[in-house]
Amino acid sequence: MTLPPMLAECRVLDFTQYLAGPTVTRLMAEMGAYIIKVEQAPMGDPSRLLPVIKNGRSAYFVQQNRGKKSLCLDFDRPEALALLHELVTTVDVVVENYGPGVLEKRRLDYDSLRRINPRIIMVSISAFGRQSPLAHKVGYDLIAQAFSGIMHMTGAPDGPPQFVGLGMADVTSGVHAFAALGYALYYREKTGIGQRIDMAMVDALYHMHEVNVQAYTTSGGQFIPARFGSHHPLICPCGTFKGPQGWIVILVLDRQWPSFVRAMGKPELLEDPRFATGADRGKNQRELIALIEAWLQSFPSDQAALQVLEEYRIPSAPVLSVVDTLSHPYFQARKMVRTVPDPLLGEVTIPGFPLKYSAFPDLLELQAPLLGEHNAEVLHRQLGYTTEQVAQLYHAGVLFAEPK
Repeated sequence: MTLPPMLAECRVLDFTQYLAGPTVTRLMAEMGAYIIKVEQAPMGDPSRLLPVIKNGRSAYFVQQNRGKKSLCLDFDRPEALALLHELVTTVDVVVENYGPGVLEKRRLDYDSLRRINPRIIMVSISAFGRQSPLAHKVGYDLIAQAFSGIMHMTGAPDGPPQFVGLGMADVTSGVHAFAALGYALYYREKTGIGQRIDMAMVDALYHMHEVNVQAYTTSGGQFIPARFGSHHPLICPCGTFKGPQGWIVILVLDRQWPSFVRAMGKPELLEDPRFATGADRGKNQRELIALIEAWLQSFPSDQAALQVLEEYRIPSAPVLSVVDTLSHPYFQARKMVRTVPDPLLGEVTIPGFPLKYSAFPDLLELQAPLLGEHNAEVLHRQLGYTTEQVAQLYHAGVLFAEPK
């Protein structure tokens, strides 16, 4: 028996753009939710203009918006806002990541929408949160990386702070919001009570400080979190080591230390007072790193060294480039690299779906929408509008769609 998709009955009004908000609804679309992507005429989601663009189509937009239904409206028209208020009565969830004040100005904020639909669950993603002393500030991924302390912890000790070269704050906050939304839906099923989820990108990143905050406070300020480059300041081996060909990451804690010295063929290191404890190895890491890299250089290849580390069950991995991952057997076996169809781009290679459900082993076939492609479908399905009513909205300039 073929099961309906897990979120087949969930209807979502999607006021999102760029990356953080679209991450939430992208994951929901993969699970079968009906996503109405509301776009402002005439441009739509600004990510439609982000590179790489081919045949007038943004591959960035395609990756983030597959499976969504595009409804394109002129937000400056009262008829458009009335239509959106009407749609709110038909959906379960609203997701938004607009700048400060944009939705309030149009009575599309949570307080306005819950008066229309008390069961509504609204997810708001912003850089600094909606209930916040910095709620007025506009922010993007880079801003959140800086403000959260992530950039302070990234880079060489004697170099400038560096940002992580991917949408870390955007995607992490989107995934946090996606998780929070699942529990809000579960709670509403039990109680009938809707609510708002206020997700800040800064909070999602700050939540990732697994050591830095508590190490500083617990040590009475003796440990000051700072950039440490390629090796952890307190733990060794824990970092990036030069292999015979490329770079290899190795992490050895107290439990693995005896196995690691046997793998190196240097059991005498167990008796070396410089490396007796994890703290000792951290203090004397310069000497230990030199020993490890000399051992790695004795191998004919990185793979040969990694094979020995694996035999001794030492946590390790090669530092792969993005290009390396595209053909790597792991990513192929886990279906984390996939090619998806698009009407303008033909085929697009994107990351796979990270959530693996035993009851739903197969993914849905989805495509990203053209701007305003689903205007008629959405209004007919959700509000019962006739073909004539839709045509009148086009004629009045309320609806907009790019030519097919």
